[in-house]
Amino acid sequence: MAVIGFIGTGNMGGALARAAAKSPLTERLLLANRTREKAARLAEELDAEVCGNADAAREADVLFLAVKPQGLEAMVAGIRRELDARERVLIVSMAAGWTVAELAALIGSHPVVRIMPNIPVAVGGGVTMLCASENVTAEEKALVKELLAASGMVSELSEPLMEAASGVTGCGPAFAAMFVDALADGAVACGLPRKEAIAYAAQMMKGTAELLLTHGEHPDALRDRVCSPGGSTIQGVRKLEEGAFRAAVMNAVIATWEKEF
Repeated sequence: MAVIGFIGTGNMGGALARAAAKSPLTERLLLANRTREKAARLAEELDAEVCGNADAAREADVLFLAVKPQGLEAMVAGIRRELDARERVLIVSMAAGWTVAELAALIGSHPVVRIMPNIPVAVGGGVTMLCASENVTAEEKALVKELLAASGMVSELSEPLMEAASGVTGCGPAFAAMFVDALADGAVACGLPRKEAIAYAAQMMKGTAELLLTHGEHPDALRDRVCSPGGSTIQGVRKLEEGAFRAAVMNAVIATWEKEF
């Protein structure tokens, strides 16, 4: 078991703290935030302890840094004395844009894990990608994966692939929400009330994703199972292809990747 600390308890930090609170490996959960009241509300919910940044850096075995990228450097400077006094603290950063090498240069000799979680971690259906510095052990990687298990899928990637995956996992929820909205609009145009249209479309997306993940089936195979010869679904697929649906989605993901460089 380990003492887990979070510096930053905003939307993403709070979501991952909730996941860590469910892990049997969490002995104590320490929460620090610039607005102490926000940390206190979450601590009450999770039966955790409220503390300052320095306290978290002094006591945590695993320290999650959940602050905005532009504030990371100043925050680390504020806990530098505590970190330098410790032999080993596993640092987990979710600061977008900070590479492992940049984090290691900022943190010092402590092992560093870089993670990229997405919005659905808040409901336990997210994807968190991670990569790590060379001095992170296999046991430490396994610990981080276990701490975040309740947030959804946790997957280790080589760092050069992180941005490519983020186009799907990080930006994808926006694309998926647009697709749900478009499906609902079509149903509303056919007479279905909007509330039901959105609920049905969202549940359909959720169920389809579960099918793909559970059965390991290729998406094309699932599509073919739905498309009966001469049926209505294949006509809808034809219209999507006329609108360059697949190319538009591919280009959207590629555009997010290109933005990173």
